[in-house]
Amino acid sequence: MAEHSDVVAAALTLPRAERAELAHKLLESLDDEPFDDPEVVEAEWNAEILRRVEDIKSGKVVPIPYEEVRRQFER
Repeated sequence: MAEHSDVVAAALTLPRAERAELAHKLLESLDDEPFDDPEVVEAEWNAEILRRVEDIKSGKVVPIPYEEVRRQFER
């Protein structure tokens, strides 16, 4: 089987229209992936939310007040 970098290098030598077609086919091939399933997406988000809440509760992560974040972006 070809190495990832070899496949990418070969794809980049294709004319623009062929690269676009290849990109389209690659994206279409992702349509049946589990992350397209709303139930899978919801379960993964719920797990991520629980992980983040636990990080805050344990002190691993210290939240920054909104006002401080806003001040940082106004600079």
